[in-house]
Amino acid sequence: MRRIILPSMMFAGAAMLLSACASGPAVPDWQMNAKSNIEHMISAYMVGNDRGEAQEFANARSEMTSTGQIALVAKVELIRCATRVASLVLEECKGFGNLRSDSAAVERAYADYLAGQVRPQDIALLPLQHRSVASAAPDGAALAVAGISDPFSRLVAAGVLLRTGRANPALLTLAVDTASAQGWRRPLLAWLGVQAMRAQQAGDTSEALRLRRRMDLVQETNHL
Repeated sequence: MRRIILPSMMFAGAAMLLSACASGPAVPDWQMNAKSNIEHMISAYMVGNDRGEAQEFANARSEMTSTGQIALVAKVELIRCATRVASLVLEECKGFGNLRSDSAAVERAYADYLAGQVRPQDIALLPLQHRSVASAAPDGAALAVAGISDPFSRLVAAGVLLRTGRANPALLTLAVDTASAQGWRRPLLAWLGVQAMRAQQAGDTSEALRLRRRMDLVQETNHL
């Protein structure tokens, strides 16, 4: 399994998950388990393994609910929604919606960001790498995404830009290259699909056909 860096959208409270590998006092089992479940959940979804993703999500959520901390459960729901945005499944984040009224402003701000509706006054509440994307001018947004080092967070930011109508050809290429480099079939197919659609709309039939052949190749290797 490819190494997944837990998205730093996990705010300050997520430090406890990341601390699972740090030295110091013994870490509770739920933290270790939840961290592993979340990493596997992201990987499974990105390669198109729906059954594995659902199981890892259920396990991670169970670990979080054992603490009785709504903020932690909300974080898991938001990570799951972020995988969808990265893969251009731009649906409502219902899992978080059920927790929104009891969630902190930082979680609500990230949920709004994923939905393409973050308010200017809430940008400072976003994870650091997403603030520059949320505040960038249309012509600088793709550059801001390119500056994000973590591939998963980069694709999430790209998905937000597409959702808000700020995705230019350079951003599409960046998203395709990012998904390809990680071997993430689901977002790769989604972003190639957008490229193919735009090529067709521009009248570049040969390019559209080339992109669809590439999509066929990706689907050919997907036996999950």
